[in-house]
Amino acid sequence: MTPEFGSIAAAIAERTGIPFNSCSAAPVGGGSIHHAWHIADGVRHYFVKTNELAAAAMFAAEAQGLQALATAGAVPTPTFVTLGRTDTQAFLVLDYLDLATLDQTGGARLGAAMAELHRVTGDSFGWAEDNFIGATPQHNTPHPSWPHFFGERRLRPQLQLALQNGMDKTLVAKGYAIIERVGGLFIDYQPAASLLHGDLWSGNAAQCGDDTAVIFDPACYYGDRETDVAMAELFGGFPTSFYAAYRAAWPLDSGYETRKPLYNLYHILNHFNLFGSAYLGQAQRMIERLLAELRR
Repeated sequence: MTPEFGSIAAAIAERTGIPFNSCSAAPVGGGSIHHAWHIADGVRHYFVKTNELAAAAMFAAEAQGLQALATAGAVPTPTFVTLGRTDTQAFLVLDYLDLATLDQTGGARLGAAMAELHRVTGDSFGWAEDNFIGATPQHNTPHPSWPHFFGERRLRPQLQLALQNGMDKTLVAKGYAIIERVGGLFIDYQPAASLLHGDLWSGNAAQCGDDTAVIFDPACYYGDRETDVAMAELFGGFPTSFYAAYRAAWPLDSGYETRKPLYNLYHILNHFNLFGSAYLGQAQRMIERLLAELRR
């Protein structure tokens, strides 16, 4: 469905106070959930996401996350402009950035900046509102205990969805057993409630022409900083300089490698729920590994 660019342009003009009459609109690839566009009037350029009206809540959550990251001031993000609905679609508008894949310089800048972001902390684990991880609702009701929060707000909802989506009951039961024992991974480690990007894979980070690193498409909440680092390692794609710069700025705890599969299990379960059985084997291996560790 072609977006109603006239209505979107009017919303931009209303928010910015400057007339904007889009004279060009080109599709932008890369996303798997929404449609994306680069619109311009010859002077100003905007990045626009569109989807069905039901996606309005996802766009509102994304805008909230981008604004929280911008307020923190540690890592640049695309500037939020406006969001809204036309008669048939929801939309989100950001300033357009000409982005490129991270190189070693951009990766190093992002690693140091993410360590700075993680030093921004909250009073408890969670977020003021629920949001989304991909297209899946993400439950964020705050809790003072990180193991409790991660077990009940992250793993349990994904396991419940996985059962509905055909995962074997025995495997799901093993996942529930991890939740019951998860405190064993935190006996000597008490993480701060760091401000997280929440969905830090390489498709959600890039750099501008001056090597400035940028992050976008967040699923923000306050949690253990290791979750962002773990996801950055899960699917690869980041330059080696990213990990080196992060560790130089803020070394990771010695137990990180043990907890990494716990944090990445959340994302693999989500991928199983979104994309199907291709992720089943990886989820099973993670669950078995974590259970073996917790039974020691």
